[in-house]
Amino acid sequence: MADEIHLAEQQLTERARHLLRVLVEKYISDGQPVGSRTLSRAAGLELSAATIRNVMADLEELGLVVSPHTSAGRVPTARGFRFFVDSLVSLKRMEVGEIEQLRSRLIVDGDGKELVENASRLLSDMTHMAGLVMVPRRARFALRHVEFLPIGEGRVLAILVVNEREVQNRVIKTERQYSESELQQAANYLNEHFVGRDVLAVRDALVAELDETRDSMNRLMLTAIDVASAAFSPASDSDDYVISGETRLMALDELSDVAKLRQLFEAFQRKRQLLGLLDRCLQADGMHIFIGEEAGQTVFDECSVVTSTYAIDGEPVGVLGVIGPTRMDYERVIPVVDVTAKLLGAALKSG
Repeated sequence: MADEIHLAEQQLTERARHLLRVLVEKYISDGQPVGSRTLSRAAGLELSAATIRNVMADLEELGLVVSPHTSAGRVPTARGFRFFVDSLVSLKRMEVGEIEQLRSRLIVDGDGKELVENASRLLSDMTHMAGLVMVPRRARFALRHVEFLPIGEGRVLAILVVNEREVQNRVIKTERQYSESELQQAANYLNEHFVGRDVLAVRDALVAELDETRDSMNRLMLTAIDVASAAFSPASDSDDYVISGETRLMALDELSDVAKLRQLFEAFQRKRQLLGLLDRCLQADGMHIFIGEEAGQTVFDECSVVTSTYAIDGEPVGVLGVIGPTRMDYERVIPVVDVTAKLLGAALKSG
């Protein structure tokens, strides 16, 4: 589609580009097909209805607009929205006051999970669509302190303090039952040797050490490696992302088809399709906008997905964004997603 959009851009006159931009903005605002008379008034050009109809015919031939059977007006196609986003959109910069308000609502006296949940809710509140935030995949969770408490039946409660103030509680299963004394000694060993190091790096080091010197290790080392390798493992699939405001999609005319809505909500629950899209975004740093079929998943054919990676110390660690209809206010949504990504990365780093 990129080549086709480039070809369309070369073929369009400035007048045609202006009329297309006005048509898309009018359709986004009103949700109704835009007729020639309405377009003429909104465009502010001294053009006859016949001239506008001729331009519309050219845009329709290029696949940028279409005329619904029930109306003489036109609406943008997915290709038209793509051309608008790539070449015509005029982004609305967020005011300093808005950014500060967003920052104050995002940052709470909690842990990284609360930050992610807050970011998801804020995206939904700001855009009135579904807000989506991937849990950090490779955030640097520096270990500050660890405690292990036996809770019976081969289970241990691991209490991790990371990044100065964040507390993570995880229930893990161990290969055998450990006494409170054994777990205390293991925690002491880890606190003495690994404080300040990345949690996942600690796990990898311990697993490597286990593979190399298992036979010569004493009981304390084996206990420490057993419980730490489980406690420091990446989060489970259920924590891959947080989504908020899904029900807001039900109020949008463009997504009112019950069968399509059911498929969309099932995709949110199954996660696999959406995670595949987020992984693609994470591998290619920056902003990404998928319109309709561009997402590569049939369930999102009637949607647009606007995403941005967020980073800690320059390393992209996750993706956040908004899911809504193709008729979304891109001029507003894109800056909101961009700013929220920057704020979340900064908040996670300071945490």
